[in-house]
Amino acid sequence: MGLAAQGWLRNAWYVADWADAITDALTPLEILGERVVLYCAGDGHPVALEDACPHRKLPLSLGRREGDTLICGYHGLAFDSAGTCVAAPTQAALPKAGVKAYPLAERYGLVWIWMGDPAAADPAKIIAIPQWGSPDWGYNRGPMMQVDCHYLYVVDNLLDPTHVTWVHPGSFGDASCAAVPIETTARTDGVTAARWLADTPPAPFYAKFLKFKGNADRYQHYEVRYPSNAVIKAVFVPAGAGGPGVDGDQTSHPDAFCMDSFNFLTPVNARQTRYFWFQLRNFAPDDAAVSEEFTQDVKHAFEEDRVILNAVQIGMDTSPTPTIDLKNDLASFRFRQTLARMIAAEG
Repeated sequence: MGLAAQGWLRNAWYVADWADAITDALTPLEILGERVVLYCAGDGHPVALEDACPHRKLPLSLGRREGDTLICGYHGLAFDSAGTCVAAPTQAALPKAGVKAYPLAERYGLVWIWMGDPAAADPAKIIAIPQWGSPDWGYNRGPMMQVDCHYLYVVDNLLDPTHVTWVHPGSFGDASCAAVPIETTARTDGVTAARWLADTPPAPFYAKFLKFKGNADRYQHYEVRYPSNAVIKAVFVPAGAGGPGVDGDQTSHPDAFCMDSFNFLTPVNARQTRYFWFQLRNFAPDDAAVSEEFTQDVKHAFEEDRVILNAVQIGMDTSPTPTIDLKNDLASFRFRQTLARMIAAEG
């Protein structure tokens, strides 16, 4: 079964947009192949409705607002922020119809949308980030990035530490990353691929921020939670302080560099993904210049990923020959297996 035929996990929270990007304007989005219109209500809370009038399916985003009510631009049917039809100028009585309203929640400066059963939309199910808001951790974020490929190809990338050697040689990667074995761990909430790189020169992106000189022990932690939230941890300590068998949590080490990258994938359709991201770091919490440098460097590296992933989708769509698997595909293979079962269980 191809990725497009597998479908999506609907009973899950996905990022709709940055909270500060949602305005009074009617903004059309496609999420999991469904058309959604997003806007900020008069009380400041975001609203998400099905972007299709039930009469002839004209997008409501092509209509207009009257307060918090959306007016269809075809025959004037009006819908409140709960999706209820509240006016039908051409009819003597209101039609027994409405549009779907999607549950929303705000967390981490993002607005999350629930695409499945509204009764199951518990905000407690949004990924937990313990260090969020801590005065000891710096923060930076980048713009939403659209990737023209199926989101599971992006998941493949986010569960593969080995790709940094070839895709990011001038930033995240170096030759020492190539052949070190990866430990894959499957849990109920996701899959992790991790490894220690012992006594290695720090990669260029990180070297300028380290508190120590010389080689380092580097921990790579690539984790994706179902269905599409990734936590990438980069840890550097002086050579000899880390290594295989040592816990990757080194926040208590006085010279440790720790950067946690949070990456949220929102499937648009079978060939497009919206990618939201930010980083938290264990130093320079109030340094705006460091935050901006992080943002620009990470943005550059993610652009390198986008070039690869866009080309992967084209290759998968057009190449007539079979694909092969490598050892570094184990984590994504396990992820896809469990996710497929979860999707099938939704019926």
